[in-house]
Amino acid sequence: MGLFTKDIKTIDDLFLHVLQDIYYAEKRILRALPDMAEKATNRDLAATFKTHLAETEKHVQRLDQAFELIGEKPKATTCPAIDGIIKEANEIAGEVAEKKVLDAALIAAAQAVEHYEITRYGTLIAWAQDRGNEAVARLLNTTLNEEKAADKKLTTIAERKVTQKASR
Repeated sequence: MGLFTKDIKTIDDLFLHVLQDIYYAEKRILRALPDMAEKATNRDLAATFKTHLAETEKHVQRLDQAFELIGEKPKATTCPAIDGIIKEANEIAGEVAEKKVLDAALIAAAQAVEHYEITRYGTLIAWAQDRGNEAVARLLNTTLNEEKAADKKLTTIAERKVTQKASR
């Protein structure tokens, strides 16, 4: 089922599709984070990636619960957006020779991922609330808050340590 196909007829169909999209994205991020943590030279950045890996495992568990609450089996649908963001991040990271600049590139890539997730979760929460599914909205809101906190932490690391070091 593609986003702009005839398979999506109702808001419930659209909700399910976007839920499957973010499920795919979270599982893809689970595979990408260990590599990002390994590439990071800044200790705080590497630790943030490792912490977010544990959080992302919880995000997947919450999505499993959300699927259950709406009477669906957890299923992923390919998310070209997250695939593209991660592909671009890998390409850029592979082109950066200077280690202190690599951390800045990793932060930029991670924040692109966070911002994608923030938009998806925000949309899903609004739709869940509109459909009267407060239990799903609460689950997704917990994850949204963690995504926003991860984004803020990345900004702090960039502003306090990485960007200045990369600029020298």
